[in-house]
Amino acid sequence: MRIIHCADLHLDSKMESNLDADKAKQRRDELLDTFERMVDFAVADRVSVIMIAGDLFDKQHIRKTAGRRVMDQIYEHPEIDFLYLQGNHDRTDFLQAIDEDSFPENLKLFSSESWMQYVYDDVVITGREISDDNYKTLSTDLVLDQQKINIVMLHGQESNYVGRDKTHTINLTELRNKYIDYLALGHIHTYKEDRLDDRGMYCYCGCLEGRGFDECGEKGFVELVIEDGEISRKFISIAKRELHEVEVPLEIHMSTADMLGAVEDRVKNIPSKDLVKIVLTGEKEMDADIDMRRIRKEYYERFYFLKVYDRTSIKIDYDSFKLDRSLKGEFVRLMQAQEMSEEKRAAIIELGIKAVMGEEIGE
Repeated sequence: MRIIHCADLHLDSKMESNLDADKAKQRRDELLDTFERMVDFAVADRVSVIMIAGDLFDKQHIRKTAGRRVMDQIYEHPEIDFLYLQGNHDRTDFLQAIDEDSFPENLKLFSSESWMQYVYDDVVITGREISDDNYKTLSTDLVLDQQKINIVMLHGQESNYVGRDKTHTINLTELRNKYIDYLALGHIHTYKEDRLDDRGMYCYCGCLEGRGFDECGEKGFVELVIEDGEISRKFISIAKRELHEVEVPLEIHMSTADMLGAVEDRVKNIPSKDLVKIVLTGEKEMDADIDMRRIRKEYYERFYFLKVYDRTSIKIDYDSFKLDRSLKGEFVRLMQAQEMSEEKRAAIIELGIKAVMGEEIGE
């Protein structure tokens, strides 16, 4: 038996935090394209079940075209069961839009009221939606048959994970020794796996497509293969585009050509279809000028999307300003006398010098 574990698709997300209107619309459609390619993979590889461990959609009101494209995949593939466990973003009108008389038999749902199970011979998939009322007592009434292969679905963050949503919390310790073979999780958008106990493991499969630069790296789903009572797993990368945050350390005395060369060394192997955030780091001299416009212009058309940030810090030779009677010297000495971290002092001095010299203060 073959099963897909996916989560955090966030279909119909606005995608407008970085992109202009046209590219945001294109990326929304690409999220749906990737969902459809995952289903194509399932058909080709004879997958029996697709587990969606929360956050299929991103907001309450979705476009009709988005809901229809998802439903078309479910209707057109009755040989695949779609197990849809709603996450914290799934307060959507998607299910309400389905005609009760034509609700697909292969779309299986879960509840927050109690654990629900779907049985496939010796494989049992159990899940429950987390709510304000049950997140503290989830494990107390989870009962599994130790003779079966048990897969459990949940959507929430590990209890030791720092996040904003404290109600969608999963205490992994309380799920140990419950006869779980594979704990299929959603909510964290980066792939992560580890042992749950001597018998089983837990896995966050991550999202299918990165949407922002907090979701860099390969994105996809996990395919489970169950044979002879054993579960093997494989991460399948499927994203249309990947996001990259590239740190470029600069050195003092670098010319603009040298800086461009340093950037090129870091981005030369990134495909042009991807989204790239370049972060310049390292030290520079106080009067050094980083030509941000030149760097942006050099790579603007090379990648699908590009942003460049100057996160360098200035190296200040305070001794050279001891006898400097200019306004710049007075300002540096004034800041040197203030009690603050050197990092903060250097940042203020840099902004002040630019203001004194009439330079544009950028990002």
